[in-house]
Amino acid sequence: MTTVLSGPAVAETIDVWFGTSTSRQGLSKGIYHGRFDTDSGKLTDVELAAEIGSPGFLVKHPSGKMLYAAASDGGTPSIVAYRIEGGGGEATLVKDSSVPIGDGGAAHVSVSRDGKVVLSAQYGAGSTACFSLDDSGSLVKRTDLQKHPVGSGVIPNRQDTAHAHWTGTSPDDRFAFVPDLGLDKVVIYKLETNNASLQPHGYGICPPGSGPRHMKFHPNEKTIYVLNELALSVTVFDYDAQAGTMTPIQTIETLPEAVKAKEVFNSSSEIRVHPNGKFVYAANRGNDTITVYAVDSSTGKLSLVEVEPIRGAWPRNFNLDPTGKWLLAAGQASNTVAIFKINQDTGELQFTRDAVYVPSSICVLF
Repeated sequence: MTTVLSGPAVAETIDVWFGTSTSRQGLSKGIYHGRFDTDSGKLTDVELAAEIGSPGFLVKHPSGKMLYAAASDGGTPSIVAYRIEGGGGEATLVKDSSVPIGDGGAAHVSVSRDGKVVLSAQYGAGSTACFSLDDSGSLVKRTDLQKHPVGSGVIPNRQDTAHAHWTGTSPDDRFAFVPDLGLDKVVIYKLETNNASLQPHGYGICPPGSGPRHMKFHPNEKTIYVLNELALSVTVFDYDAQAGTMTPIQTIETLPEAVKAKEVFNSSSEIRVHPNGKFVYAANRGNDTITVYAVDSSTGKLSLVEVEPIRGAWPRNFNLDPTGKWLLAAGQASNTVAIFKINQDTGELQFTRDAVYVPSSICVLF
């Protein structure tokens, strides 16, 4: 009788993409690609995947076959689409299509959950744009442009005008949401993906002078978390899916005032919700940390768990891998991506002592 011993489980290697800032004297040349091992938490083989100007934010089509970048295409602020060929950590990008935004550069880009439209937020112009996609995910044209109202004026020079900062859709794609730093509001639009159009619908109201930047839905689809850049806080909203309305129920700081006072400058940048819905993470630039919160399962409200240094400088972005076991924190100023293990019971972060070179990274996309 022969006994066959099975070997260890084969770890999954997945693709990870990095959007970057490509300043004239900077080190970055465009979009970078790496291989991430979800078993060991190792990031390897980081290389230039597509040469293009300042592809700050990236997003994938729901099919997984296209990647979109808010970038400068030949000096023109555009949304640029790439075909993703291959996978399993070996994917490559092939440029597919490009459409000028026509209202300055975009701070953020997203795709509707049905894969029919792309949305972009123009920070400088204070506007939201909508782009139609064909059945293959290629960009067709810009179909709508919505200008935001005047700023709240609470913080001089930062809120004199509108500053749209993020876009995303409701789980049913009926509404689009755009946190606007200048307005102290999340602008809500009715979204028609079939004709790629936006219609003003209402607002989610954040505290005066808070400067909403990014937001995420909880997996329960009933709670929204909005990160406020200027105040370094998170506002928690109850979401009515039928009415498309947001009701604030809590605002909690990411850093104490005494800690912020020690830094030359502080601002919040990115917020993520753990796939299990138990934890929320928010990044603090200046203090260069990530704040970890626990989620109350009955109310969605947050309580502080810890504040963890990113072992790098200027965390403009970070992301959790699809397994929820690892967090990758991009240090834009340190040209690093630091890797943390996530405690599945507490949400706490443990630095793996691994920080990989990625030039001027400002977006991490799995």
